[in-house]
Amino acid sequence: MIDNLSLIAAIGKNNELGINNALIWHLPSDMKYFRKVTSGKTIIMGRKCFESLPGLLPNRIHIILTNNKDYQVEGASVFNDVDDILNYVKNTPEECFIIGGAKIYELFLPYVKKMYLTEIDAENEADVYFPKFNKELYEREEIEELTENDINYKFVLYTRK
Repeated sequence: MIDNLSLIAAIGKNNELGINNALIWHLPSDMKYFRKVTSGKTIIMGRKCFESLPGLLPNRIHIILTNNKDYQVEGASVFNDVDDILNYVKNTPEECFIIGGAKIYELFLPYVKKMYLTEIDAENEADVYFPKFNKELYEREEIEELTENDINYKFVLYTRK
């Protein structure tokens, strides 16, 4: 576990994350929460996740993990190895965030200290899922409960014990 490595995700009742390289739910307050939590921080993502974004997100350091050794993005750092990213995080004083997608969450979950999860009280069709994790290993803190677009959801912070 790395103390300054966190992840952030919005997941449905069945751990749904997205479909066709896009988010399933459109919850403006969740997007505001994502901006607030990750602003000024390093965000770490896979190539497909990056390509689903409108571009570089303001006020964040971008790290992209890909197997493609020739992949380059102006304004972002591209890594080809998980261990290189873990070393980067260990040598960075501030909190760094894993932001997706599913494969990236799975690769980094064993190293994460905190998980900022938006737990959505709904089910939806998906083709990618957040990895199952042992909730017994974490303290669970509910931060806020909201309803938007007739969908109930909670911002929850899981901190590894």
